[in-house]
Amino acid sequence: MSEHIASPAALLRAEGIVAGYAASRVLFGVDVEVPAVGTVAIVGRNGAGKTTLLRTLMGYMKPIAGRVILDGVDVTGQSAAGMVRRGVGYVPQEQGVFAGLTVRENLLLGLRAGPKKSGAKIEEAFELFPKLSARVAQQAGTMSGGERKMLAIARAMLARPRLLIMDEPTEGVWVGVVDEILGAMRTFAKDHAILLVEQHLGFALDLADSVVLLDRGNVVVSGPCESIDRDQLAKRLAP
Repeated sequence: MSEHIASPAALLRAEGIVAGYAASRVLFGVDVEVPAVGTVAIVGRNGAGKTTLLRTLMGYMKPIAGRVILDGVDVTGQSAAGMVRRGVGYVPQEQGVFAGLTVRENLLLGLRAGPKKSGAKIEEAFELFPKLSARVAQQAGTMSGGERKMLAIARAMLARPRLLIMDEPTEGVWVGVVDEILGAMRTFAKDHAILLVEQHLGFALDLADSVVLLDRGNVVVSGPCESIDRDQLAKRLAP
């Protein structure tokens, strides 16, 4: 039985999302809300449907049933490009950068993707991720996995999305880079919305304002992190 605690007015609201691949259903009536400012973390074991949910919300997949509401507008079935135009950014689990372009060129693409009057500057990326400032002329494809992850996140943030959707931002990243990513995301979430999938439970709970636990395509726990029993949540996620 699902445990749910009501959230404030949402920027993004998913209602009864049913989704899957061909004849195989992965999500079974999932409800998720993301407020206009702050972070919501989606957690769950492998195969729980976390990435499928993000891809459906982002417009890469069309739901079989249910609705996606963005800022009061029904955007169900909207393409990924359309979601980007509506101010939603996306950092995928892999391939989040253009490997053949330099760090600076990747970041400039982020700037160009954002609102013309945003006032964003490339230097903001270096303030959030100082390691990138020493790599400005380096091709992204020659960087470490952690550095590429930082670059993907920085580029997405420079586009000034109202909502930033992120899939496993700490996967394969060593602890020093994880701390840098955590700091940058905390700063961004002060004025923006973040929805992320994260396997690292400590990272998710340290960053997020609320958490959603998926189990076999169903929401079984959701609510503010301060109201969630962390030990029970960890037990539910144990292999």
